[in-house]
Amino acid sequence: MKLHRANCDGTPMQETHREGEGDRCEENDREPPTDRDSVPVRPETSVQSGVEPVVIESGKIDLKELDNGGVGQTLLFEGEPDHLVPAASEVLIESNLFRVAGRMIAHSFLHDGPHVTGLSPAVIHVLFNGDPEMATIVVEDCPDLHIRSIIQMLELEELTQEQKDTVSDLSLSWDLPAVTKTNQRWLHNKLLVHAVIGRTMRQIKQLRKGLKDVMLWPLLTSRPDVVPLLFPKMAGMQFVPQMFLDKITWPVEDSDDEDEGLDIECKCRITGFLRVFIETASSDTLAQLLKFWVGWEMLPSELKVEFSGGTFPSSSTCFETLKLPAHYNTYKDFEEALVAAIDSAHTGFGLV
Repeated sequence: MKLHRANCDGTPMQETHREGEGDRCEENDREPPTDRDSVPVRPETSVQSGVEPVVIESGKIDLKELDNGGVGQTLLFEGEPDHLVPAASEVLIESNLFRVAGRMIAHSFLHDGPHVTGLSPAVIHVLFNGDPEMATIVVEDCPDLHIRSIIQMLELEELTQEQKDTVSDLSLSWDLPAVTKTNQRWLHNKLLVHAVIGRTMRQIKQLRKGLKDVMLWPLLTSRPDVVPLLFPKMAGMQFVPQMFLDKITWPVEDSDDEDEGLDIECKCRITGFLRVFIETASSDTLAQLLKFWVGWEMLPSELKVEFSGGTFPSSSTCFETLKLPAHYNTYKDFEEALVAAIDSAHTGFGLV
């Protein structure tokens, strides 16, 4: 999903202009970038290659990455599922894009749209004014694999001199003391807090401002039970076949899809194949099918099925329509084609 909207919904330039209106009254919340937030770390060790991205595309929200006008995509959140943290990018911070993301998250929630799933509980804790020192942080919350591996060295009973030097280089760069036998456990916690919270505090503040801009903040602070609905866990998103079958609108005789020349037996065969696929699929496979079908992993009010003259199954995500070719004679051929189509969804919206 694209972070920008169509012109009729307001352009990014308009969004940037609007957010400037409240900046003067919030200067006290700003934190200048520090050397602590820009520690040189080997880029090739970033977890981005293993990240499941968290974006808004064609008027729909996936809210995990930012489209750069066809040049490429930049992650707004990075890390592992249920351990996502805001990306530590000075460009994104200085552009105030996390504030824009906060507004989009709030608007999507209010209009029953998709949510940002898999955010780290530690980030959510601090987002709602929790004490960073009291946050429950685990090593999986650290998205940078290189920094994570250094912190994990402190879990060993004995460190080699080389390991001590590596840990000390990192701790000193973050204004923390060098590792010793007596401060090893304390230093492990301090490094973990800074890696997860310290380096993302400005991003978290921008997200908070975005939620406040849309006036969602009073609800969230007065009703803490709403927070899990705004930021659900990926592990809690389980799909079962009946959830899909209840939403599907099957093709009818007078439909306008590309089914000219198809007899009722052919239509029943293909829709039967789809029903079998859904009834036997795992929750993860159903989530992939849903993303291919509608563009995100959230069930809409209706799922439509049409026939097409293509070679492989395709989808019109804006109209929440799955288009199935009718040339499959066996379930095996149908399943292989649909799985291949679903697996292509990771290449991006509009490229399936």
